[in-house]
Amino acid sequence: MSTMKIKKGDTVKVIAGKDKDKEGKVISVDKKNSTVLVEGVNIRTKHTKPSASNAEGGIIHQEGPIDASNVMYVHKGKATRVGFKMDGDKKVRVAKSTGDVID
Repeated sequence: MSTMKIKKGDTVKVIAGKDKDKEGKVISVDKKNSTVLVEGVNIRTKHTKPSASNAEGGIIHQEGPIDASNVMYVHKGKATRVGFKMDGDKKVRVAKSTGDVID
């Protein structure tokens, strides 16, 4: 299992699929399946029965997973590839377009 280049909380841009060119914040990352959940992207409708947490039930809209290869990290308003480099004894993410350290 390789290191994911996208992390929870990153702002990403969708580069392929029905939601192409949309931007959003990453809600969660699934390393095993290499998928991410992005706010407002790949919206699905789910029909729910009434329960204790949702008394009325009905139709709810929620984000579906999107493959990590279909999103790009957004750095200073532009989509960029992400690389890694060693900063002393620590491995850090680097924006390929500018060479800036991301985190």
